[in-house]
Amino acid sequence: MKGLRTVIVAFVLACAVVASPASAVTPSWSVLPVPAAVPPVTVSDLAARGPGEAWATGYEHAADGLRPMLYRWDGTAWSRDTTFPGAGEPGWLGKVQFVGEETWIFHNLAGAGEILRRSAEDWSAVPLPTTLWTYQDFAAVPGAAWVVGEDETGLKVLHYDGSRWTTQSTPDGVLYLMGVTARTASDVWAWADTSTGPAVLRSDGVKWRDAKVPLPPDSNVHTILVEPSGRVTIGGSQYVDGAARTYLMTWNGHAWRTTHPPLGDTYTEGMVRGPDGALWLPVRSDRAFQSKYARVDGLRTTFSYGPERANAIDVKPRALAAGGPSLLSFGTVEIYGSKPNLMSERLGG
Repeated sequence: MKGLRTVIVAFVLACAVVASPASAVTPSWSVLPVPAAVPPVTVSDLAARGPGEAWATGYEHAADGLRPMLYRWDGTAWSRDTTFPGAGEPGWLGKVQFVGEETWIFHNLAGAGEILRRSAEDWSAVPLPTTLWTYQDFAAVPGAAWVVGEDETGLKVLHYDGSRWTTQSTPDGVLYLMGVTARTASDVWAWADTSTGPAVLRSDGVKWRDAKVPLPPDSNVHTILVEPSGRVTIGGSQYVDGAARTYLMTWNGHAWRTTHPPLGDTYTEGMVRGPDGALWLPVRSDRAFQSKYARVDGLRTTFSYGPERANAIDVKPRALAAGGPSLLSFGTVEIYGSKPNLMSERLGG
């Protein structure tokens, strides 16, 4: 009888292993090789149009100053692009956006700002009407683009309508714009530092106003994720008893909902909506040789690690992008004895 029971138990366990889909269908992160740059490097942004096209921007810290850095993913491999205007000159590349069939990238060319535009034919550049002291952020959609920063007179919001630049004003009390993003030419969002604290602004493309977002007390804003459906997610930090904790606010078209996922004091600038419908963002890893990512789906937060990297002492994913059914990551990895260089990983695909 005892022998029969042992056989039955073994049979049940075997069936459970076969039936369990966890090991068979759960995708894992894999390494995507990236041609090395001149270390140390800084990654600015990553954007994907689909599984066969993505762009990553940043800059190298060369001996004679900063040098712009642009990489392209073709669905199979990363390659460095040096065909854009000013590729060999001092400067840096910032945010990358897809505008119709074109790719637009903000370019700081030895202090002067311009927008690089890549079409099927070639690269072209749209220079800014004035040189700013700082270029804080850039956003572009079909029919419009914005560059926010500061010059000797203070805050500047530069608006491009496809043919000319104009300067837009902000509500009284706005001291500085930390970032800008747009869903359409008539639905633009920005997060600001004001005389009364942080605030979220919204524009119809012409006039900026306070969006009256009920931000948590003693908080700041890291990023605003605006989706084609109109859903908006704000990520930031709230200070409670002297310690920072991450918060997320979601606008469903009618009301704001605030949650505090267990992310510690994670900086949420790299947050994206993944192909699975959940929010994904890179987080500080507790393993020196592996990256770490958080997946936030409603009230449930889970974590996953990237591939193990031999002799790595710091792996830092900087930006994420959904490329079709997969999730791309781009950042830096520091191998013992060398300066940080580029790394990329992919979930699924």
